[in-house]
Amino acid sequence: MNAPVTSPIIRVACRSVARLIQVFAIYVIFHGHYSPGGGFQGGALLAAAVILIRIAEGRVGSQREFPSGGALLLGSLGVLIFAGVGFIDLLAGGNFLQYEFTPLPEMTAAKAHYWSILIIEIGVGLAVMAVLVGIFDVLMEKPADD
Repeated sequence: MNAPVTSPIIRVACRSVARLIQVFAIYVIFHGHYSPGGGFQGGALLAAAVILIRIAEGRVGSQREFPSGGALLLGSLGVLIFAGVGFIDLLAGGNFLQYEFTPLPEMTAAKAHYWSILIIEIGVGLAVMAVLVGIFDVLMEKPADD
């Protein structure tokens, strides 16, 4: 799977389907803070889109979309967003992830709760996507010759 697919039809179809998956994943992440779905499901869909491109374009050709080295950085950013909101709530006098205490300027507790959950969903989505793509990349590495 490290080599690209030779059929141009499959490559174009995979790229087109991957774009649709990405749009739906963004919808799931942004809609998930007040309905079923959210960061984990959206992150898994984003990872599926990147993996589909990896399969169609090969490892080298797909690096434009999402570099292999970016998985660790993006996963760390997602965890930092999640933990950051929780610790900000702690510093503001609430419990960890008690969204009403998130200090957002000129917002009521209900609005702060709404926006905090959305920020958390984005962080979780980034972390899940990066970890799943990273796992795929590690599994697809060629074994070392002994």
